[in-house]
Amino acid sequence: MTSQAQNPTTPEMPSVRAPSAVPIDDSVLPFEVGPLDLRGRLTKLGPALDELLAKHAYPVPVAKLLGEAIVLATLLGSSLKFDGRFILQTQTDGPVSFLIVDFQAPDRLRAYARYDEAKLEPGLSSGALLGNGHLAMTIDQGPDMRRYQGLVALNGGGLEEAAHEYFLRSEQIPTKVRLAVGEEWRGGEGGRHHWRAGGMLLQFLPKSPERARQADLHPGDAPEGTQVHTVDEDDAWVEGQSLIATVEDVELIDPDLSGERLLYRLFHERGVRVFSSLPIKAECSCSRDAVSRMLARFAPQDRADMVKDGKVVVTCEFCSSVYEFTPQEAGVE
Repeated sequence: MTSQAQNPTTPEMPSVRAPSAVPIDDSVLPFEVGPLDLRGRLTKLGPALDELLAKHAYPVPVAKLLGEAIVLATLLGSSLKFDGRFILQTQTDGPVSFLIVDFQAPDRLRAYARYDEAKLEPGLSSGALLGNGHLAMTIDQGPDMRRYQGLVALNGGGLEEAAHEYFLRSEQIPTKVRLAVGEEWRGGEGGRHHWRAGGMLLQFLPKSPERARQADLHPGDAPEGTQVHTVDEDDAWVEGQSLIATVEDVELIDPDLSGERLLYRLFHERGVRVFSSLPIKAECSCSRDAVSRMLARFAPQDRADMVKDGKVVVTCEFCSSVYEFTPQEAGVE
């Protein structure tokens, strides 16, 4: 395994060292496999994920699904090269009708899920929990910049499948994603289950554009007999897909297995280079001032209708913080 640091005596050659045995939770580890033209990111989430999910005491299936969304948003949002936001959001007709994960570059996460407990049944897959609807991925570069949004239809499939469809249709970059979420029991006094998650994103990014070409998308309503253009997958990408397919969920969430050692397991025969890890934390952006500015945007009658028992109470859906205002503070005339 190679690191980002350079050997001072041979600057053109990367230094080589053994992979770290020390796991680092709540971080993203970028990497590349040069001989196969592969680049990717690996994340392992522990306390930050547990904090996000524990705030709302979600039923286990809902927490697991939201955890998958948090991992996916972390893998995608951590690639932003500016201080913007990556927002992953689903709206569907399933038991979990709404998911939102807000990744604020470079390192802040918050998330929320809306669900109908009466519709939750044991054994439902992620796709069944979501149902039919859409997944939106939004990049917000700031107030003076244009937003970019990509939409993917959800038709009973899970988030991994939706991510693959997004990259195929919107980015046209050969991409594979793995997501895993599970619970870990920590004993002792007051012991309880803690949530853990992990994920990996792998992309084929050859220097020659021709090598990254993919088959044409399905022609849809084209006349019967229309020939679909096919492109043989590059051998390097075939190998990359085969390797990431061997990753097991337990490896992604194992608290004793470092991301570096997992990457070494997968790619040591080809050689894998890791870069500096990026820390991640659970932190909401709400504040009393932000809520006050939000209230100011409401119509006067709407603000008046919010007054209950002589005060206006606003609860943040993300972190459950409660903000109380007098009618005068809320701008009620």
